[in-house]
Amino acid sequence: MTQDTFKIGKRTFSSRLLLGTGKYKDFSETRAAVDASGAEIITVAIRRTNIGQNPNEASLLDVLPPSQFTLLPNTAGCYSADDAVRTLRLARELLDDHTLVKLEVLGDVHTLFPNMPETLKAAETLVKEGFEVMVYCSDDPIQAKILEDLGCVAVMPLASLIGSGMGILNPWNLQLILEKANVPVIVDAGVGTTSDAAIAMELGCDGVLMNTAVAAAKNPVLMASAMNKAVQAGREAFLAGRMPKKLYSATPSSPTVGVIGSVTKA
Repeated sequence: MTQDTFKIGKRTFSSRLLLGTGKYKDFSETRAAVDASGAEIITVAIRRTNIGQNPNEASLLDVLPPSQFTLLPNTAGCYSADDAVRTLRLARELLDDHTLVKLEVLGDVHTLFPNMPETLKAAETLVKEGFEVMVYCSDDPIQAKILEDLGCVAVMPLASLIGSGMGILNPWNLQLILEKANVPVIVDAGVGTTSDAAIAMELGCDGVLMNTAVAAAKNPVLMASAMNKAVQAGREAFLAGRMPKKLYSATPSSPTVGVIGSVTKA
């Protein structure tokens, strides 16, 4: 297959698997999983991971240097627009004016479902300040379109709740978002195993972001490798175009004329 790249904001990528860096047992396992995944975009929770704000602690940048990967600072743990904006301003300062970020503003500590009014508010502010905003959102096609119109460079609807591993619960809403979107659509949250990732890509999504599905696996590095293959397979299947679904096939796939035992009418 020819090179199948896609753009997010000003950047072009080959890997459509985006990987989180939380929940691994140590930085060594994090790096091994990233390498196995083939991911180029690596998400970093600024409130939970040291990238220089704590000078006396080990830094993730020593293991995943920005020279090798595109770091995607995110606002995991933020429950208001103000907190999210403040967090990403800090990330920009720590990463030498880095502007590609992932915005998430949560509405509930138990479900981690997005607070869409606060998300919209934060997105508008960040875009005006020159950030390239990739945004975690509900699977509501209206909200996704509003975020695109505000200037977000990618919309990231949840497949199911963060960390649930429940897979894609509403493929119909994802298809509605895909039909209207003019920016990349990346499934974020809910992926549990390879089939979930493949289905997202078969629907036509531009990529899949995951963390827990890999980090919480019994063998995270092996799961990262499996997810790499699943995303690629799902993308190729989408490009190939699947056969239409039907209850049964009236036309056999094998020839019926000239086979042993067949009767030819006079």
